[in-house]
Amino acid sequence: MATRDIYATTFDEDVQTETESNQCPECSGRVTTNAVETICEDCGLVIDEQRIDHGPEWRTFDEDERERTGAPLTAARHDRGLSTEIGRGTDANGSTLSGRKRQQVARMRREQKRGRFQSKSERNLAHGLGEVRRIVSALELSETIRDQACQLFRSTQNEGLLPGRSIEAMATASVYGACRCNGLSRTLDDVTDPARVEQSRVTNAYKTLNTELGLPAQPVTPSAFVPRLASELDVPDQIRQRARNLAEESESKAVTTGVRPSGFAAACLYKAGHEDGWCLTQSDVAEAANVSPVTVRTHRDALDELAV
Repeated sequence: MATRDIYATTFDEDVQTETESNQCPECSGRVTTNAVETICEDCGLVIDEQRIDHGPEWRTFDEDERERTGAPLTAARHDRGLSTEIGRGTDANGSTLSGRKRQQVARMRREQKRGRFQSKSERNLAHGLGEVRRIVSALELSETIRDQACQLFRSTQNEGLLPGRSIEAMATASVYGACRCNGLSRTLDDVTDPARVEQSRVTNAYKTLNTELGLPAQPVTPSAFVPRLASELDVPDQIRQRARNLAEESESKAVTTGVRPSGFAAACLYKAGHEDGWCLTQSDVAEAANVSPVTVRTHRDALDELAV
């Protein structure tokens, strides 16, 4: 009897009965609310449904780093960043594992590595995205460019452009295509230097990307190269501004059509430096722009004829 009374007096703490002012809009019945939804006990109408997480707003294994969730999804990984990484030597609390536990973890790591890729195409995707991340890191580009280049490489695989072509060449071409689509002052030589493939193969791969995918590539102007070359040559701000004005004036008069943008930007810096009395040699400017001193002199003469 006593046991029956105890069960009769217990109740669910998550369930709350609404007041008479909040009755069911359909039948004016009794409304109850739990942690998941608000329902009418008479007709079963679900008035409101919202799961409430009563846990803390963070999770952590270390008091110094409090996180609500894990890392966000990213296009730079073949599995969007949802892969599992098994550590080495220590557990989640930083304690050293025993010898038997280390052997068990090593076996788990080996099996996880074997089952990481479900197909050869997924393995190729992981290799290509790794090359994209490496090249972007070497060029010190932003994460936005990295994600766009990774998405471009995914598109090449989805469109069937990888068979018969080098994965490294397509990855490098994807980085160069992302730079061109954003109007960045990166030449093909700059992108190919950290790559593991010849420039001719990268050129052919980029032509394929541009033709098959229809990239909205923007032409790179000499004025876009001026700030980069000026920073490398460590010239004052007034020379940088004068060189940029020279490049923009030349662009408005269509003098830069068909020329190499970096070489023309180097000539603008050389002319602006000599006008201000700053010692800039043709060899130094040409080396920064990766062109020959003859190219700098030719474009300098063109600027002198314009008298801008």
